[in-house]
Amino acid sequence: MGIIGWIVLGLIAGAIAKAIKPGKQGGGWIATLLLGVVGALLGGWIGSALFNVGISEFWSLSTWLLAIGGALIVLIIWGLLTRKKA
Repeated sequence: MGIIGWIVLGLIAGAIAKAIKPGKQGGGWIATLLLGVVGALLGGWIGSALFNVGISEFWSLSTWLLAIGGALIVLIIWGLLTRKKA
């Protein structure tokens, strides 16, 4: 998968992760893109380490599930690191 594929996958996976997780997350489309790309990389790494399935094809269901799952993990960690203390 090329760099354009990673960008498109990251943007869509990040947007889906933000839609799945309740609450208000900051950041615009650039933050969503970075979140999604990092999440896709994390999801691909976890998938290859645990399930022997990586992110190789753009139209594969496992690619999308791993990317969205990784983006959710990154979004949760980012929320924990940046939450405001009351």
